[in-house]
Amino acid sequence: MGVIADWTAKVDPWVERAIHLPGADLAWALWQRMLELEFIDRAVALAAKAFIALFPLLIVVSAFTSGSVRHVLMGALESKFGVRNPGLSVVSGAFANPEQTRNATGWAGLLLTFLYATSFTTALQRVYLRTWRRPSGASMPNHARGVAWLGGVFALGGLVGVMRALLFGHGVFSNLAVLPFLVLGWWATAWLLLRGEVRWRPLLVPAALVAVGMQVYTATASLWMPNTVAHNQAQFGFFGVALSLVSWFVGAGFILVIGNAVGPVLAEADGSVGRWVLGRAGTALTPGSAPSLPAPPQVRLIDAFGLRRSGGTA
Repeated sequence: MGVIADWTAKVDPWVERAIHLPGADLAWALWQRMLELEFIDRAVALAAKAFIALFPLLIVVSAFTSGSVRHVLMGALESKFGVRNPGLSVVSGAFANPEQTRNATGWAGLLLTFLYATSFTTALQRVYLRTWRRPSGASMPNHARGVAWLGGVFALGGLVGVMRALLFGHGVFSNLAVLPFLVLGWWATAWLLLRGEVRWRPLLVPAALVAVGMQVYTATASLWMPNTVAHNQAQFGFFGVALSLVSWFVGAGFILVIGNAVGPVLAEADGSVGRWVLGRAGTALTPGSAPSLPAPPQVRLIDAFGLRRSGGTA
């Protein structure tokens, strides 16, 4: 912590000078919001939750479905994460014995695995609520919304998979064709996890940014992930493959956290930008919603690492 604190203390004065550059108001507001969100800590936490909660769910769900679903999942590992042989053969071993997985899990285990996966949705909901400074309320964490979100993700994933099959894979045309559905998915995600307390209009731009960012990120993964997986596997074995996947999730976490931070920054902006985002309503909140929490008195670069929180939470 001392090294990070010393480094951030040196960087902070340069950041302070940068805010006086022309047109830096929005950029500075976004940077402040990112620090407030502890964006580095949040991205890493989301990556860890995604890996330990969602991957087991994918393995179990694939065991209770058809072989075509397992084929789609392996195709996603290859296209989205850029996992190739020999790393792919290591990961595919987890999907290779569906009957054994079914016998070991059972329907009760499937339900428990699904509920356990909501630990990721809880972490994701914290990001959305903190981004918009929403009070936690009695419904956080809201497992019902988490389960609904997971169901929506599987439904959207199935729809996108069918569209890609009809459009012959993961080419540029295919990616552009499915992009509107991904924007709708992230748009609905924000509304759902924010408990309907933020109006739809201010949520559109961050949803589009996250969707586009994820598409570009996954498209470029095939350029660097295969070498990363192969190198880490040669050095660490199976743990190296897991480390590579977690690294991929960390990058996705940064896109998600930073993309969503744009939403309240634009909504709070002065002038035409803020008026356009808020529309005629003039507010980002839905009627009857509790007021937003106040901004912290001061944020610094060290806050990005979550080091000021006592104990820390995932």
